[in-house]
Amino acid sequence: MKKKIVLAYSGGLDTSVILHWLKVQYNADVIAYIADLGQGEDLKKAARNAKKVGASKVYIEDLKSEFVNDYVFPMIQSSAIYEGTYLLGTSIARPLISKRQIEIAKKEKAFAVSHGSTGKGNDQVRFELAYKALNPRIQIISPWRIWNLKSREDCINYAKKNKIPISVTKKKPYSCDRNLYHISYEGGILEDPWLEPPDEMYETVRPLIKTPNKPLKIILSFKNGIPIKLNNKTIKGVDLFKKLNPIAGKHGVGIVDIVENRFVGMKSRGVYETPAGTVINIAHRAIESLTMDREVMHIRDTLVPKISQLIYNGFWFSPEMQSLLSYVKETQKNITGDVRLELFKGNVRVLGRRSNYSLYNDKLATFEEDNLYDQSDATGFIKLNSLRLILNKLKK
Repeated sequence: MKKKIVLAYSGGLDTSVILHWLKVQYNADVIAYIADLGQGEDLKKAARNAKKVGASKVYIEDLKSEFVNDYVFPMIQSSAIYEGTYLLGTSIARPLISKRQIEIAKKEKAFAVSHGSTGKGNDQVRFELAYKALNPRIQIISPWRIWNLKSREDCINYAKKNKIPISVTKKKPYSCDRNLYHISYEGGILEDPWLEPPDEMYETVRPLIKTPNKPLKIILSFKNGIPIKLNNKTIKGVDLFKKLNPIAGKHGVGIVDIVENRFVGMKSRGVYETPAGTVINIAHRAIESLTMDREVMHIRDTLVPKISQLIYNGFWFSPEMQSLLSYVKETQKNITGDVRLELFKGNVRVLGRRSNYSLYNDKLATFEEDNLYDQSDATGFIKLNSLRLILNKLKK
């Protein structure tokens, strides 16, 4: 009986070549594992292609619901944004893909798992940290770090030589990764950080010049920090993204263009489309502002850079990440209510928010006369808080 390897397979040139290479190099049965995260591709066609290349078995796993509910929503609850801009759409997908891959490897009694990430990127780290956290004994095979193929041309030549059925079309001048939450672009023409991305590159977000000249108002409703309604109609997580992505994209919402610090040590220019995610994150902060205790919010906000870094670097399954997520979940217990927003020319503007758990007290906040707050009390408050400043100055 042959040994088994479970390969995270996309159906493209790289993973098709890897599938064949693994069979030959390790004299093993290669099981192709295709994760459906809402990338909008023909996964059945990818499965057929895997069989043609020589996969002994193919798994197509629909992970969309788990992806949104167990990964994306907890990330939004934590307000995680890497380096102040990136909404982590690629990063948050990798631990789930890895988790299911390890589960399949256990079921199939495979001795190894493999992926198609290159040796320069973040994804190799994210996949392999997850593998090691979930099954420290599994062998990990990363072909791009050990084989003698160095380029796309090498892969094409390998495919031709070994009669691997691939359809090589005109390559996009950048790489692209898509799921239900976002689309990422990097490499190729985008490697020049001064160069403006072409409008035709974007798949879901319209160029501002082509967006409607009339703003759109929507209402997003939350329960315990999770969006549950769109325009007062109950909606499941996956369906929310399917519906809100084109709505927000139509109004030019969700483009991010940044130079980010990769975990492996280099800077990289990335361009991202996250239309629905942008709207939901802004709405979530708005309802938190009304319902979350000040000190709880400030403590949570100090954790945002760390949580974002852990997600970006691939430490989703680490002890510290689970502890931080437990705290975040506790903070979300009363984050319930409605947020009214306006989408217009790439902007998302909060128009209003309301909640039965509101901590906002108009009788306290008013500039008019009230019976709850004695303004003269502020004198002592200021004196006490300025004492250390006065003492510091008098020392000089």
